[in-house]
Amino acid sequence: MNNTLSLAALALAGVAAAAQAQPVRSERNVSLDLANQIAAATVAACQAGGHAVSAAVVDRAGQLRALQRADNAGPHTLDSARAKAYTSASARNNTLAMMEAAQKNPAAANLVHMPGFLLLGGGVPIRVGNEVIGAVGVGGAPGGHLDEQCAVAGIDKVKDLLK
Repeated sequence: MNNTLSLAALALAGVAAAAQAQPVRSERNVSLDLANQIAAATVAACQAGGHAVSAAVVDRAGQLRALQRADNAGPHTLDSARAKAYTSASARNNTLAMMEAAQKNPAAANLVHMPGFLLLGGGVPIRVGNEVIGAVGVGGAPGGHLDEQCAVAGIDKVKDLLK
């Protein structure tokens, strides 16, 4: 009788656990329209500061959604903007902070060897609350800190939509 009760209890626990597991997840993600708005606002913010840049916006999985290159921005800025956005979305962190951490921590220094990662300032996650729904990356200003300022300004321009 004890074995039968134990097996029944075990079976019920398994059913309860299965009922709590979510086979289909619902996640928020950056839309194409929002990605284009952020990219445009980011390029405009840098242009206002006298910098010709490219801005890339990726979704939560690091896949490219929007890419804009300002007039006179170098061709290399396209790849650097995309890589910074990918790195930021993937790590869910600002790339400037990641770069600084890698410079101080020998174990984190190996991040530079990860395919697609670019540890230079200019990648910033796009958040709704604490959830990362994408990231923006900027390449072309004379310094990663300036790239990051433009990315933050681009996100700030649409902050009312990030709810």
